[in-house]
Amino acid sequence: MNIGAPRQPGPEPRVGVTPEIAQRYVEDGHTVQVESGAGEAAGLPDEAFREAGCEMVGSAWEADVVVTVGPPGDAEVSRLTPGARLLGLLRPLEEPEAMRRLAESGVTAIAFETLPRTTRAQSMDALSSQATLAGYQMVLEAASRLPRIFPMMVTAAGTIRPATVVVLGCGVAGLQAIATARRLGAVVRGYDVRASAAEQVLSLGASFIEIDVTPQDSSASGGYARPLSDGDGTRLLDGLAPHLAAADVVITAAAIPGRPAPTLISAEAVSGMRPGSVIVDGTAERGGNCVLTVADQVVRAGGVTVVGPTGLEARAAADASSTFARNAYELFSYLYDAEIAGADDEIRTGVTITRGGEVVHPEVLARIDAAQMDAMT
Repeated sequence: MNIGAPRQPGPEPRVGVTPEIAQRYVEDGHTVQVESGAGEAAGLPDEAFREAGCEMVGSAWEADVVVTVGPPGDAEVSRLTPGARLLGLLRPLEEPEAMRRLAESGVTAIAFETLPRTTRAQSMDALSSQATLAGYQMVLEAASRLPRIFPMMVTAAGTIRPATVVVLGCGVAGLQAIATARRLGAVVRGYDVRASAAEQVLSLGASFIEIDVTPQDSSASGGYARPLSDGDGTRLLDGLAPHLAAADVVITAAAIPGRPAPTLISAEAVSGMRPGSVIVDGTAERGGNCVLTVADQVVRAGGVTVVGPTGLEARAAADASSTFARNAYELFSYLYDAEIAGADDEIRTGVTITRGGEVVHPEVLARIDAAQMDAMT
């Protein structure tokens, strides 16, 4: 097959294939076409791809299999070849209408966002690999804005107490934030509504915040949290408030796939925080866990700095591209082998969004139908 690695539209610095992974595709008998300049922002010059056996082209969107980091725009969709496979982070649950346009273009769309969270799929899990980098970057963002240092220090002028960091939402990104803040010497506390998170938080040397909210068994929802009832939501806001008031840094990473980010920090809670404290909201793209969050802006409220960064995982573009490319290679290799064997299992059906000119993923179809019903009322 012909594998294409296009230059990403807009400011996206990542690339879907790296020279290391391109060499694997070539060794497997595939041809790799890389769009000129596609890896420059990630520190991967065209020459590195040539040395790996790639063909440099003016456009890679016409390949048999296109590996893209983010969803294509309309211009890119128009260049896709009917019958081709498009593999990437396509935002199928957030943008279901775009999936219908992909279906109409005749491509088979394969999305990482709907990959089952199983042991067999771990090597293919691009959401987790990118979230790990985002969690690390959230702590660096907070440390750069906090008017204090993270670790305790004993100096001739006296002892400097360690910063207190609270992490809300202890999935992959949140756990990496905890680990990074701990490495920097902070005292860290974490909270997540999922029952399984407490043990993970404690294993990293942080303390777990106990709140009178019904713990969730996330095994039935693919490992993700679910929306809270009104009563639990109110108890959560009230229970978190004193912990936020005692924090120097609050990092939030609580998300529910395909839904706006749940509100965890009210304006009243922000007003009760220490002057100089910092909130880094890692869910700004989804509306934010803090009611004051504005995507890609810094908001100052009564001495508290609220930061709403987006694209955190792409800041380390080289490592982000490297891990994403490995995930894509593993998923492509699995699907390619499964097609040869005629297999049709949970991974293949889970990630396939469009096929044969139609949207075939049940959850995406349900969201398209819901949007159409809303438009009619």
